[in-house]
Amino acid sequence: MSSVLYDTPGPRARRRNVLYTIAFGIVFCGALAYVIATMADKGEMEAAKWLPFVEDGDVWTTFLLPGLGETLKAGILAIVIAIPLGALLGIGRLSEHRWIRVPVGAWVEFFRAIPVLMLMLFASQLYVEYTAIGSEIRPLYAVVTGLVLYNASVIAEIVRAGILSLPHGQSDAAKALGMRKGQTMQFILLPQAITAMLPALVSQLVVILKDTALGGAILGVEDLMSAYRTIPANYGSNTIATLVVIAAVYIAVNFALTAFASWLEKWLRRSKRSTGTTLTTEEVEELAAPHAGGNDEKI
Repeated sequence: MSSVLYDTPGPRARRRNVLYTIAFGIVFCGALAYVIATMADKGEMEAAKWLPFVEDGDVWTTFLLPGLGETLKAGILAIVIAIPLGALLGIGRLSEHRWIRVPVGAWVEFFRAIPVLMLMLFASQLYVEYTAIGSEIRPLYAVVTGLVLYNASVIAEIVRAGILSLPHGQSDAAKALGMRKGQTMQFILLPQAITAMLPALVSQLVVILKDTALGGAILGVEDLMSAYRTIPANYGSNTIATLVVIAAVYIAVNFALTAFASWLEKWLRRSKRSTGTTLTTEEVEELAAPHAGGNDEKI
């Protein structure tokens, strides 16, 4: 018995996989023990460095939770703007009109090629030079701007790849029914492409939330990441402990986002609105490669 991706492993392969798993677990536990021992030798495992996160609620109410709120604010703003903008750009790349397809393609390729941190710094300087936005909120604007410009371009490729993954007969059937191009996209292609591109889209949303940390580390946004400076300044030299706790909070938030997306994908599949196809990040990159641009299906 086999699936689309691989043959079902036999008894020998299953035993080999179990041995690999055990070996990896031993190596991982050994590496973790070494890290903990090294931290203990440096005094990083002292109770005084970790107890504030358990015994002092002010650490959470003053630093971590307000910082998490700013992180979620920046992430949600970027997501709310980047998703529809990315969808429009992705559809624009599939347009049969050259005057739409070429400029949109240039926009997507340009902003996909620039590091998101550089976009944030550039946006911050633009706001300083040409706007009257106050210094207290300017870093948040810069972070959101950089995240939107970069991630909307990536989401555009996810949308384009999701639509191109559908059978060509979908568009042909819609034409045979007399549907216009906009109707075909709205009622036939996009509803089916949603679940195909959902895994790659969720991965990108997680990237957006994680990249908000650049604002706290570089631009001075008072987000969750900025707590790695303020907590050690108020509770002693516990930077490592603070970073571990911050990382745990990021993991919890992103895990919740991924779990919600998994539930949403299952719900969409039960509603029978998808083709059953899903796109991995690697497949999105393959479809987004420059050589694929000349073979786009025009919508």
